[in-house]
Amino acid sequence: MEWSIQEIARKAGTTSRTLRHYGELGLLEPSRIGANGYRYYDQASLVRLQRILLLRELGLSLPAIAEVLEGQRDTPAALRTHLRLLERERERIGRQIEAVRTTLHRTERGEELMAEEVFDGFDHTRYEAEVTERWGRDAYERGDRWWRSLSDAEKKAFMDEQKDIARGFAAAARAGLAADSAEVQALARRHCDWLSATTAPSKEYVIGLGQMYVDDPRFTANYDRHGEGTAILVRDALKVFAERNL
Repeated sequence: MEWSIQEIARKAGTTSRTLRHYGELGLLEPSRIGANGYRYYDQASLVRLQRILLLRELGLSLPAIAEVLEGQRDTPAALRTHLRLLERERERIGRQIEAVRTTLHRTERGEELMAEEVFDGFDHTRYEAEVTERWGRDAYERGDRWWRSLSDAEKKAFMDEQKDIARGFAAAARAGLAADSAEVQALARRHCDWLSATTAPSKEYVIGLGQMYVDDPRFTANYDRHGEGTAILVRDALKVFAERNL
């Protein structure tokens, strides 16, 4: 079977323009183009579009999605991974629903609240699906164990260090310093030292992470709130540092 671009867009809850954009990026090529210029999609295209939409819901940028799809050519295995991630997300949302329901009932009855019940499901594991998709299950589990092992003071110190590094990059960007300057490279080294708390950063990892800071609007906003262009400087500085030192 095959479907027209209009049919696929309607069934997927998206637009023909979006599907054409995916095609231009090489993410979703039509199975054929008719003599009238219309685009048609077969079953394999439907599966690929489902994977794209799932990855978008995880918050991945289109360049990141392209990398994931390129690296996962075994479609059934990839779908099994997606299914496991969605089931875990369903479980987490279910816990949140029960937590809110419990809070509502206890509040209405004037009963004492239990912190464990109120915040069940509201924790850093909301990033589990995305981290697993990007870097693998082992990476998530290592990071999860490490984060849970920290005291509240250690967690705050870790986050404060990242904010301080980001402010340093922002100041360098405002001053017009080059990515390969000594001052900026010192910040890049400090950033890699910060990363080493959870992983042994390889050259490819650091360069890929820097690119994600620019490709993913969430990370870009996090850096650029200190000053426009900060994320780009971080990316370029990390690339220089990784190529020289890793």
